[in-house]
Amino acid sequence: MLLYKKMVALNDQITESYFEKQVVDDHSKYLGGIINVKTGIPSPSHVGTAAIIAGWVCSYVNPDSKYYQKSSLRFRLNSALDYMVNQQHEDGTISPGWTNYHSPPDTAFIVTGFAQIYLLLKEKQSGMVSDLINKVELFLERTIPAMLNGGCHTPNHRWVLTSALAHLYNIFEKRELVNRAEEWLLEGIDISEDGEWTERSNGIYNSVSDIFLYHTAKLLNKPELLDSVRKNLEMMEYLIHPNGEVVTDYSSRQDFGVKFDLSPYHLIYRLMAVHDNNSTFATMADLAVESLTDMGPANNHIMLGYLVYPFVQKMEVEKENLVTDYEVFINEHYPLSDNLLKMENVGHHSKIEHSSMHTSFGAPIIRYRKDETSATIMGRTPSFFSLRHGNASLLATQIFTSFTPGLIELDSLETIQGGYHLEKLMQKGYKGPIPSQCLSESIKGKPTESPWYLLPHQDRELTHNQYHKLDISILPDRNDWIINIRTDERKDVFTQIVFIFDANGNLSGKGLIPQKNSYFWKDDKLLYEAGGDKITLTSGAHEHWMEDIQHINQSHGAQIVKVNLLSPVNKTFHLKLE
Repeated sequence: MLLYKKMVALNDQITESYFEKQVVDDHSKYLGGIINVKTGIPSPSHVGTAAIIAGWVCSYVNPDSKYYQKSSLRFRLNSALDYMVNQQHEDGTISPGWTNYHSPPDTAFIVTGFAQIYLLLKEKQSGMVSDLINKVELFLERTIPAMLNGGCHTPNHRWVLTSALAHLYNIFEKRELVNRAEEWLLEGIDISEDGEWTERSNGIYNSVSDIFLYHTAKLLNKPELLDSVRKNLEMMEYLIHPNGEVVTDYSSRQDFGVKFDLSPYHLIYRLMAVHDNNSTFATMADLAVESLTDMGPANNHIMLGYLVYPFVQKMEVEKENLVTDYEVFINEHYPLSDNLLKMENVGHHSKIEHSSMHTSFGAPIIRYRKDETSATIMGRTPSFFSLRHGNASLLATQIFTSFTPGLIELDSLETIQGGYHLEKLMQKGYKGPIPSQCLSESIKGKPTESPWYLLPHQDRELTHNQYHKLDISILPDRNDWIINIRTDERKDVFTQIVFIFDANGNLSGKGLIPQKNSYFWKDDKLLYEAGGDKITLTSGAHEHWMEDIQHINQSHGAQIVKVNLLSPVNKTFHLKLE
């Protein structure tokens, strides 16, 4: 109950913090909305005004809140709900404002949150909330057509929609809502045997898929869907750094390489801990709450979850210590190569509008943890290696080559004696003329306009195909790591190894030469130090003068160190951790 009291206090604090951000100008088209501090404009989204409404409702109906049945808060809630209803389009959808106009999935995010608000208000049924109930119900009912015929963009949107459909069925009992959810579920669940979702988004979209499939499973009586939720939650135990941040080094969404914590998982871990009587999930829920600073979006609002599912308040599940010493191979047996070959015959020709094919789904990952040391080794990702040692963070290690040219993603990852091996076989050839029989009659032999993009390039013959092989061995140890990078004997391929360090640390070394927004590391040792923790690397090289083979993303203020090599390459880096 101590945790519950902290939740109530935090929610009250957040509730009050948004009072001054509510639009109160009667002449404003945004009247009642909550101003987004990044845009200066309210948004009717699940992370915007809808999320604030969730927190305010929790404060208003909860006897343990200092805002319990405060008339001033009720007035604000009515105004905010009026804003939400006014922002609904005639088709029942909302437009969040940043993109996705008239968006069924963005509306569906809100539906799951508002459906829980509706149930909570109905439970507290009295004259004090009837006006709020009516407005929430109106919003929900108006979304039904869009939920019945609306589509998605991304893989997780499907489960956002099934949850919304299930919640609407729970309230309005229209059978066609279940039928539509079944259509989405018929596509199958996009998760690997080891628990990885398609978008590989440990910072954002894992928890989205988890919580929405939980609701879908419960409301539609499909307990088998919880198997996928369970797999992902089990996998996440091995994707946490010692400081509580989650691994985002290989995400295919906007959390890629960005710092995220475990807090969005708190509610789903708590719910599943009770459902499974799972001590690991209970401990993970506790770890997630340590970094909690807000209650989350409307659809995954922690205080709302605590009130709608009161059994999580008094969770009587034993805790256990989490593992901090492991080497885990994720997706070791996933048939990625076979699936990519099958993709050629599906018919979409690797094109999908407003989304991605996510062909790195199921790519191999090694997670290494020894107390305060945390490393990730990755295939089919822009970075193949990252390392945390206490406060010292090597965020990414990349390879660029002039052969293709550009950034190299390693195709394979396997275990070897004492470590791991990654490999990439590059090839690049040339294309001959298009055979006469493959050209249209309007083009053949005539001095007519012939746009390049209208030619059947797939019919050109490949000539002079060239290969270039890259091998990387990584030998881990608690305090000493070895990275060996080798190529075949092809000469004079410009190669660049890039180490990207966190901005919150100091770089030093005799061979470190400052450049614009980066460093060349020409020779000798390199020391990176942060908060008393050190990573020492030996040794640098500067075999050519190219500043960049390809532009390097320099976001987040990272410190970039480049080592220039010329093939054939056989270069070993030693990393010492102190």
